[in-house]
Amino acid sequence: MFFFINCDKKQPVESITTLELKELLATKDIQLMDVRSPEEINEGFIETAVFANYFDDDFKTKASNQLDKNKIVYLYCRSGNRSEKAGLILKEEGFNVIHVLGGFNQWKKEN
Repeated sequence: MFFFINCDKKQPVESITTLELKELLATKDIQLMDVRSPEEINEGFIETAVFANYFDDDFKTKASNQLDKNKIVYLYCRSGNRSEKAGLILKEEGFNVIHVLGGFNQWKKEN
């Protein structure tokens, strides 16, 4: 019997809801990163977030330089798609990453 294992398959990024994020922000000092574009950030953002545009060529460097590998990194974007992709990039760099489902759009609806 043979088993084939795909070693290239990346493990998915863990996720939380915006409601869970709100609870964390109320009780803990967390590491939060917004990976949206400057234009999107101008429309609003979650207080305490640091910023690194996912679409920048040097996203990995900009994000890594602002983050502490010893702490969990919570990522959000507009809807949750980019933050999950950004999470995969940062996981490869050794970060423990959790992305926020629904992103800033969901955050605005609930706050």
